[in-house]
Amino acid sequence: MLRIRLWQVIVVVLICAASVLFALPNLFSQKSLGESYPDWLPSQQVNLGLDLQGGSHLLLEVQIEQVLIERIEALVDDVRTALRGERIGYTGLKRRGLKVVFQLTTLENRDAAYDLLSDLDREVQVESNDGGAFELFLTEGAVVERKSSALSQSIEIIRRRIDETGVSEPTIQRQGEDRILVQLPGLDDPERLKRLLGKTAKMSFHLVDQTVTASDLARGRLPPGTMKLPSDDEVDDNGNPRFYPIRKRVMVSGDSLVDSQPTFQDNQAVVNFRFDTSGAKKFGRVTQENVGRPFAIVLDGKVISAPVIREAILGGSGVISGNFTTQTARDLALLLRAGALPAPMKILEERTVGPDLGADSIEAGKIASLIGLAAVIIFMLLYYGLFGIVADIALIFNLIIILGLLSILQATLTLPGIAGIVLTIGMAVDANVLIFERIREEVKGGRSPISAMEAGYKRAFTTIFDSNLTTLIAAVILYLFGSGPVQGFAVTLGIGIVTSMFTAMVMSRYILVWWLKRFRPKTLPI
Repeated sequence: MLRIRLWQVIVVVLICAASVLFALPNLFSQKSLGESYPDWLPSQQVNLGLDLQGGSHLLLEVQIEQVLIERIEALVDDVRTALRGERIGYTGLKRRGLKVVFQLTTLENRDAAYDLLSDLDREVQVESNDGGAFELFLTEGAVVERKSSALSQSIEIIRRRIDETGVSEPTIQRQGEDRILVQLPGLDDPERLKRLLGKTAKMSFHLVDQTVTASDLARGRLPPGTMKLPSDDEVDDNGNPRFYPIRKRVMVSGDSLVDSQPTFQDNQAVVNFRFDTSGAKKFGRVTQENVGRPFAIVLDGKVISAPVIREAILGGSGVISGNFTTQTARDLALLLRAGALPAPMKILEERTVGPDLGADSIEAGKIASLIGLAAVIIFMLLYYGLFGIVADIALIFNLIIILGLLSILQATLTLPGIAGIVLTIGMAVDANVLIFERIREEVKGGRSPISAMEAGYKRAFTTIFDSNLTTLIAAVILYLFGSGPVQGFAVTLGIGIVTSMFTAMVMSRYILVWWLKRFRPKTLPI
């Protein structure tokens, strides 16, 4: 244990020097780093979490049942098309809850209809009775798969939307079967972000049904395949939203969009969009076949605009106009670029932490860390003398290495993370205490200084390793199964365990071995 090679000393010195360089930027403000800090030195700082930097905490619920309803409504159209194709008579075809129901007009076609619909979709289960009544619904496996897919897709789209806003180090995590936790440190406009996350941003293009009169529209007397949708910003003479008779058939889906950008047209904010190859062909064909007809752009169940098609648009791009401000045009373009959420979102919980409260938490954490550090340093100095000084040096470097690693890994430091560092301060000297007490016992047993130190480090190693390993396993479990603050605590605790092993078993040993060989004392001052 006391034989140390030169290359080992060089490695330890390099690790300590690198830790100092990477930890150093945390002593400066962002402004100082940008103005006077040397460019050739590392400049990454530890990221502060929501509770230290301030920001927003949102708990969102995905309305997953809406995904299933949309799938069943699409199944209604598939059933209608299939039955009409085989000329099988039916009546009362509709969605009832999460089922498609209808009644055959003649029982002779019961077996043919059953075989036809059974092959319609492997996700769909078909049931019928002797009276010719049919029910179609999704299998249990299909429901579970669609729910999981909707939640995963929602997380990805939320991440894209947040990334577009420029918020750094967001935390986006799944919670349970239908909830998403979003934490955004340093966010200065939480209301805007709530609007962005609350919008489904499902855009589609529909033809306006020109056969419906204004009186029929007001009374809700609409032909099959037509729906009544409100305008997003237009109102009538009474101040009520204007309504449009919109054909249900989606002519072009917003899923085909590949880009959207805010721009200006005739001094008015608009959104320019572009389709992929498939979407461009559909868009070109629809506009070519319907010149002179209104073409509605529908976003989340509201008509943004319904311009008349003047000529065929074959380039695969277009412009969305409306009563947009510069900010709303920018937000709409962002939403369309990020993609539509598969289901609406509901904000269940919202918390906002101000930067002043975060600054108070940082100050309290600093005070707690300094008090803990000072208490441990004084205790080790009084109780172990020279050996205590060596342990204190190792403890200070332990904190520097932790800070350097957090900066390198760009880990997020939270208030529980500071608690983990304070705990590490106490744990860091545990190994030294075990070693020093073991050396004392060996000295009392009559061993020479070199022999006592050799035996002390060798016999204490197993105990130190086992105790730190069990604590490290606990930290890993906390990180894997915890969330948010618990993970922050686990990160600093885990890093602290590893660095304390290094400083106690390597750094302090190297210093004591150097002192022992340099001064060759006859007794150990311990």
